[in-house]
Amino acid sequence: MGNAFVLSVPDALVRGTLGELPRGVEVVEWSMKESAPLHRIDMVIRPYLQSLEGLATLEGLDVALVQSLTLGYDGVAEVLPKHMTFANAASVHETSTAELTLALILASQRAIPDFVRAAAAGRWSPSWHQSLADRTILLVGYGGVAHAIESRLLPFETTVLRLARHERSDERGRIYGLGTLNELLPMSDIVVIAVPLDDSTHHLVNREFLSLMSDGSLLVNVARGAVADTDALLAEAQSRRLRLALDVTEPEPLPDGHPLFALENVLISPHVGGMSSAALPRIARLVHQQIERMLRGEEPLNVVLRT
Repeated sequence: MGNAFVLSVPDALVRGTLGELPRGVEVVEWSMKESAPLHRIDMVIRPYLQSLEGLATLEGLDVALVQSLTLGYDGVAEVLPKHMTFANAASVHETSTAELTLALILASQRAIPDFVRAAAAGRWSPSWHQSLADRTILLVGYGGVAHAIESRLLPFETTVLRLARHERSDERGRIYGLGTLNELLPMSDIVVIAVPLDDSTHHLVNREFLSLMSDGSLLVNVARGAVADTDALLAEAQSRRLRLALDVTEPEPLPDGHPLFALENVLISPHVGGMSSAALPRIARLVHQQIERMLRGEEPLNVVLRT
């Protein structure tokens, strides 16, 4: 392949999504489950949702950029071989994850699972439930995903409170600092967790956190499962004091027969926040941007780790 820019794609789906690539780019397909087809690869695109163990196949290779297809990168630093640059997929999954968040909220507020269960039993079962309109929603974590969620919540006539590590303001007003969390939780009808997982956010949602939420309020987790203490979630859900909508769990996948599955006030989706057709053109856009920047000798986008 000479001096070509070598791009490794994990499968035919990603290759087809990318379409026509710039002149001089050579593509190899590599699932990262076996030895690499080449020693030098300019950009390796990781398979979507591959376990961290797959990163071991990068050992000893000359790789300029490892491009993830996910936003989260918890645990990567511990297993990524030395002398690697790792970028996450910021800009790819915000749209899909925000859509799922709205779906989980609306389904929980308007009791869609109850209606589905009634229909499956052959029963017509009308009932009154809370709207999304007029509710106060607290976004815990205010990155790209939370910003996209907020943009979709505001037209529903809601009040949205934003909380980040440090207080600041933007064109939409105040973003509260972490020190105000205990004050904001009792004020909120719906709490959406959208923080990255790291040492500071591991089990952030614990018994104390949940105890501050108002009776009947809804917790939505679209971050990472380990941001919440599963035992604490289960205790509150079993007491019927709180409602849960979880796209992520700890452990993951949640084992068959786990008691959370049996609770009617718990709605669980199997970590599919980013898994929609909207992700594909956004993957293509990001990869094209990365290739063009690297061909110009510029810094890649979304670099989150260097080992």
